[in-house]
Amino acid sequence: MNDLVYLLDVYRQLIREQDRSAFAAQFFDECREKFFEHGYMDDLFPSGRPQVRGLEKRVLALCRRLTQELTEESLWFDPSGTVQWLCQRKLTQWEVSGSLSDNFERGEQAGTLSVDLTGAWCQAPDEVRRAVRQSAGRVVVRVEPARISLKIGKTVSPVWSRGGGQGQWHWAYVPSVVAIQRQGVPVTVGPMLVYGNDRQPKTVKPTDTRQIDRITRAWETIQLAWPEGYDLLMLLTDRIVPLQAKGVVSFSYRHRPGLSFINCFDRGNLDLIDDLIHENSHHHLNLLLRKHVMYRDDHNQQIFYSPWRRSLRPLRGILHATFTFTMGALLFERLSSWGVGRHGGSAWKRAGLTMRDLQRARFRCLEELASVRYSLQDLHYADHHLGWLTGSGRRVVEQLTDVIDRVERNSKRMARDIDRSPFGPALRKHLKELQRARHAFGPMRVTPVTS
Repeated sequence: MNDLVYLLDVYRQLIREQDRSAFAAQFFDECREKFFEHGYMDDLFPSGRPQVRGLEKRVLALCRRLTQELTEESLWFDPSGTVQWLCQRKLTQWEVSGSLSDNFERGEQAGTLSVDLTGAWCQAPDEVRRAVRQSAGRVVVRVEPARISLKIGKTVSPVWSRGGGQGQWHWAYVPSVVAIQRQGVPVTVGPMLVYGNDRQPKTVKPTDTRQIDRITRAWETIQLAWPEGYDLLMLLTDRIVPLQAKGVVSFSYRHRPGLSFINCFDRGNLDLIDDLIHENSHHHLNLLLRKHVMYRDDHNQQIFYSPWRRSLRPLRGILHATFTFTMGALLFERLSSWGVGRHGGSAWKRAGLTMRDLQRARFRCLEELASVRYSLQDLHYADHHLGWLTGSGRRVVEQLTDVIDRVERNSKRMARDIDRSPFGPALRKHLKELQRARHAFGPMRVTPVTS
């Protein structure tokens, strides 16, 4: 919704603008900032350049698409409210174009409708699914004073109707799959998104119970090892869509807060825990960025080396990475502490983790500690030398610095163990790479990063 309001405002400005070339260049820079990952850049600037020709049509087409998607989704949040809205406006019928194809962005299977706000869904009858296949997924939602139906060609299928208090579903209603619940607040697991060899989504299919159990166990492990992190996880993540995708990292969308796409098939149990916290940290920072302006005047210049991507990134990318991987370093430090002691070994085993995972958690803690230290130096430089951070941005960087200081103090003992372990050479290589990057890319000369 926020994206649609922003784009509508852009469209109004564009149709009045005299210097469209300058406007396109400014809008291009804004889009790289607002929609830098999993956004609308391909829709607005398919050539990868601030192309003026056709921009008005592209903005309007995107606005129409978002309006249709928002309208279609909102119809099923509360069907009784939808028909009540129709009656209040004294309309006899309202038709909305829609789709029953696989929805990769929301993780929804073909022939199903996501309904209410709990993660539940309705399964279309066989005759409707056959009609949907013939129509390439295109449908029309028909809202009437007493019912909501789906129209596919000549086939009209009632989905919901008034009556029985809250109304009645005519399609098979399937409750949400709940992985974990606290104080009545559920975390649901959606269908599984299956990728092909080209690393592109191909289909959506039901998630098997083994993966649901793994997600539940990972959640419970975080609760035991890091209660504060668990509280944030319960607050900011409410739905998981598993990925069956070799070589595809877990991800989330800025415009769909609370929804995390987690690779459960190409990753071990320790990686699953890490990915849950990592995507939750993206949700966390995205929420802060909606409330506060944290940087300015950087013009998307890719001048800061990213230890994680091993390439130059703009300030916003470094801020995102530093935030999320600080949470990762803290997670691995807490896991490492929880996995030792009198009952640590048995608890670690019950979590589905091995002793090698314990060593790897310590290694990851030290690896992320060094990487975060590197990028914090760049963020301090961007603030104090370039003036690119606002007061809000400065406070976040100061808080991240405090957190990583605590992690460093608590992880000193594990550094000697890792240095003598099979992970020692990898850690030493990583530290040398950071030193070389600092000398090669700057932007300032500092003392070498150490563990």
